[in-house]
Amino acid sequence: MVLAMLPLADISVESLIWWLIIGLIAGFLASVVMRGGVGYGILGDIVAGLVGAFIGGWLFGVLGISVGNGLLGSIIVAFIGACIFIALLRLIARSYPARRL
Repeated sequence: MVLAMLPLADISVESLIWWLIIGLIAGFLASVVMRGGVGYGILGDIVAGLVGAFIGGWLFGVLGISVGNGLLGSIIVAFIGACIFIALLRLIARSYPARRL
């Protein structure tokens, strides 16, 4: 009963799987481009891609840019957002010195 009140309860399993696939593809591509090597692992790539999808969707919306509603458009938006996310993480990581044990 409580789950029916949450907006996330309307998400189908199929759409969740598509989100994970898009996140994985976009995160992997972004990690290869930004890192110059292999990705961050399946979970890391999915997280980078999903966060990138939100960042890219917000940024493209603010700028009024549309790349289409299909799978390729979603991957492009998530990829660009994931690249921005990885760059922000690197910027934050540089501001904190590494600790030695």
